[in-house]
Amino acid sequence: MRGVGEITILMSASASQPTLAGFDRFGLHPDLVRGARAAGFTLPRPIQVETIPAALEGADVLGLAQTGTGKTAAFALPLLDRLLDSPGPGPSALVLAPTRELATQIDAEIRLLARFTRVKTALVFGGVSIGAQIAALRQRPEVVVACPGRLLDLMGQRAVRLGGVETLVLDEADHMFDMGFLPDIRRILSALPAERQNLMFSATMPREIRRLADEVLYQPHVVELAHTAPADTIDHALYPVPETSKRELLDHLLASDACGSAIVFTRTKHRARRLAQQLERAGHRAVALQGNMSQAQRDRAMRGFRDRRFEVLVATDIAARGIDVSGVSHVINYDVPNTPEAYTHRIGRTGRSEQEGIACTFVTRDDWGWVRATERMIGAPIQRRQIERLTEAEVALQAEPTRAPTTRGRAGDADRGRPRFRRGRRRGANPRNASRTAGR
Repeated sequence: MRGVGEITILMSASASQPTLAGFDRFGLHPDLVRGARAAGFTLPRPIQVETIPAALEGADVLGLAQTGTGKTAAFALPLLDRLLDSPGPGPSALVLAPTRELATQIDAEIRLLARFTRVKTALVFGGVSIGAQIAALRQRPEVVVACPGRLLDLMGQRAVRLGGVETLVLDEADHMFDMGFLPDIRRILSALPAERQNLMFSATMPREIRRLADEVLYQPHVVELAHTAPADTIDHALYPVPETSKRELLDHLLASDACGSAIVFTRTKHRARRLAQQLERAGHRAVALQGNMSQAQRDRAMRGFRDRRFEVLVATDIAARGIDVSGVSHVINYDVPNTPEAYTHRIGRTGRSEQEGIACTFVTRDDWGWVRATERMIGAPIQRRQIERLTEAEVALQAEPTRAPTTRGRAGDADRGRPRFRRGRRRGANPRNASRTAGR
C-alpha cells in the first residue's frame, strides 16, 4: 500500500473548534451521542475534533497525540457508527493493543459508548483461560479488542476468522514496537482483507513505526498534536539523587500534602515488588503491578488503586500504557525509563483529561546520557530540583558532567501546595556534548 508520504493532511490543536457543542455535531448515530453523554463526555477533545470527521468518511487516520488526550473515543465512535450503519455478524472491527490493561480499558470504553446499542465486543488477551474467549468469539461479536499474542493463538486454533474485518485499529503502536510485537502484527495483517479502513494511534513516531505506517496506511489523514513533548498540564522535573538516597527522596515526596495518589515506576519487576513491600511496611497503602502477577492479581491491584484502597501503585513499563486512572496526582520515576520515548508515556499517567499533575524523575550520575537524549526528543530542557534534606555533597556527586544554560521554573509552584524544595542549578543539554545514544 502507498503510505504516509503521499498525501499528508497535517492538523494542529489550534484548528477551529466545532461551532456546535457536543458530539452530535459530527452526525453520529443518535444512540452513540446518547452514549457519549451518559459517559460524561460533553465537549470533544482536540484529537477527537481532528480525527472523527475523517474516520467517518472512511479515510485511514494516523493520530499522534500524548496519552490521556481522548484517543480511545476518537477511534471508537467512528468505528461504532460504521457498525450501526451496516450491521451484521462479526468480527467487523479489530482493535489491537499492547497490554492486557490497555485492552481491558479500551473494551470498557467501547462498551460504555455502545451501551444503548446492540453491538457486542469480545476481549482477548493472554494470562487467562482461553476457553471463555473462544466461547465469546462464537457469538460473532462485531468488535474484537485483542493483544497480538493471544489473537495469534486463537487464529491458530481457527477460533476466530478475520476475513470480514472492515476496520483495523492499532492503538499505542510505538509501544507494540517496544515490546517486540511488530512480527506478530504483520502476521495478523496478512490475515485481514486488503480493502479495509486503518486507524493508527501513537504517542510518539520512531522510525520503525513510521515504516509500519507507510506499509499499512493509504493516503491517511494525519493529526499531530505535539506528540513528543509532555502535556502542558504536567509539571515535570528531574531530581539528582544518589542511588542510596532514592528511598528517602521517595518518602519525602509521598509525605507531601499535594500527593493524593502516585504511580511509581521501576526498571524491573523484582524491584517493583520489593519496593511495594517496603512501602507497605512503612505504612503506605501500596501495591505492585508487574509481569509476574497473575491476571487476577493484576485486576485486584488496578481495582484497588482506582477505588483508592491503595494510594501508591508501583509499576514497570510493561503496564505503563495500560494505566488510565483519573485523579493521579504524581508520577514518580524511581528509575529512569529505558528510552526517551518511554518518558512521555510514563508521566502521561498524570495530568490527564486537562487536570494538572506532577511528575518527578530520580536521576543518578549514570543517567545523564538518558537525560540529554530525552531533552533532545522533547525539544526543551527539563527543570532540575533538589530537596533540603539531601546534603550539598550528595547532590554534587550527581552533578551533570558538563555545564549548560539554566532554565526558569514554572511560576506558582508554592501556590499549588507542593513541598518546598531548594532549587538547584537547572542545566539544559549542550548539543555539542550530547550523547548519540537514546539510553544509557
